[in-house]
Amino acid sequence: QVQLVESGGGLVQAGGSLRLSCVGSGSIFRINIITWYRQAPGKQRELVAAITGGGSTNYAESVKGRFTISIDNAKNTVSLQMNSLKPEDTAVYYCNARSIATAPGLGSWGQGTQVTVSS
Repeated sequence: QVQLVESGGGLVQAGGSLRLSCVGSGSIFRINIITWYRQAPGKQRELVAAITGGGSTNYAESVKGRFTISIDNAKNTVSLQMNSLKPEDTAVYYCNARSIATAPGLGSWGQGTQVTVSS
């Protein structure tokens, strides 16, 4: 079992920045892929960015060039640096961790952290 704890959310004005962190504990040796998702009120959950233990990354088109995902294996931490934030980035952001054998959307989830971007 893997436990994930997110932090770093908050209220920021459009154009501002936030840095989210996801700290993992437990059976983290089973984890190959860590993904940030977000869900806005009334909308489906969407992938924001993903990273493998080896550092390969993937981003949603809507955040490319603005968000950067990174991993610190020594600290069991994945961070999401969010710059040039827009009101449409407002959502609850969730961290997900899974092995490569586990289907996307399954695996372990954190409790979420709220990001609110005011215009």
